[in-house]
Amino acid sequence: MKLRDMVQGIRADVLYGEELLDSIDIEYAYGADLMSDVLAFARPGSLLLTGLTNIQIIRTAQMLDIPAVVFVRGKKPQEAAVKLASQIKMPVLLCQMSMFETCGILFAKGVLPCHIPDRGV
Repeated sequence: MKLRDMVQGIRADVLYGEELLDSIDIEYAYGADLMSDVLAFARPGSLLLTGLTNIQIIRTAQMLDIPAVVFVRGKKPQEAAVKLASQIKMPVLLCQMSMFETCGILFAKGVLPCHIPDRGV
């Protein structure tokens, strides 16, 4: 699915990267507020959804080859985070909905979850 279609589906505002939305295809998404979980389970090319707003979110996404970040719950990212995203050409989106609702809408539209291995518990 094109990132632009996702933006429309979750009624997100584009803080940076409007011109990039049609060139990014998203098949998977991962939502988390723990960057250790993102590092462990998000797959390259997936969309990251988070409520954390600091620059480390963008750095983590960059390290994992995540093409775009959605900030949920109406949380506005720090200016430094948006600045870094613009420098590396990573779209930054702002969604007013909860992470649960946003992920649910994306899942209903065919976006797949990142695989979390069974820990045998």
